[in-house]
Amino acid sequence: MENIKKILRRKEAANIIDILNNKGYKAIYADSLKEAKDIILNLIPKNSSIGLGGSVTINELDIIDTFRNEEYNLYDRYNQPDWPTTLECMRQALLADYFLTSTNAITKNGELIQVDSGGNRVASLVYGPRNVIVITGVNKLVENLEEGLNRIKNHVGPLNSKRINHKTPCNLTGICENCSTKQRICNFTSIIRHGERMGKRITVIVISEEVGY
Repeated sequence: MENIKKILRRKEAANIIDILNNKGYKAIYADSLKEAKDIILNLIPKNSSIGLGGSVTINELDIIDTFRNEEYNLYDRYNQPDWPTTLECMRQALLADYFLTSTNAITKNGELIQVDSGGNRVASLVYGPRNVIVITGVNKLVENLEEGLNRIKNHVGPLNSKRINHKTPCNLTGICENCSTKQRICNFTSIIRHGERMGKRITVIVISEEVGY
């Protein structure tokens, strides 16, 4: 049964890659997290500056420690002494050579949907870094924008709020309350409908596995 699921996931990944390429992104297939990691390391030249979006998928790639060595210039948002310094680090990363992130959903029309608490990932995808690399699993493929936004509201948002322990109702209940708390997990939303407006700066690596939230 698992082999059949893998075959179907590969087909799903191949289909969305064709759609994304036709929508002006640079889309690349990866059969596993390890293959995705190798692709990323081949895409990013040594001595590049690198920014990071908060992402379970990137953590699962086990790639951040690689970028912490002296061959790269990492804006290391996870290794700062306090919150104001972390904010400044994320602000500086808006002008990185490469920005690594995931997305919350990809529609079968090739639209990327992101929702953020702080907004640095949304901002970086829209404008700023010279190159953006989006890593996603086939579990994030949805039919349309409505399904994608519902997925974020009812699945991604509560999980991320619990993961980073934001003081929100969905952290406790697992249900979106459309809250107005200071640490609201879904403050900023972006929908990218076409990837070529700024010169195909967005590369999307689609992994034929379930990764991230």
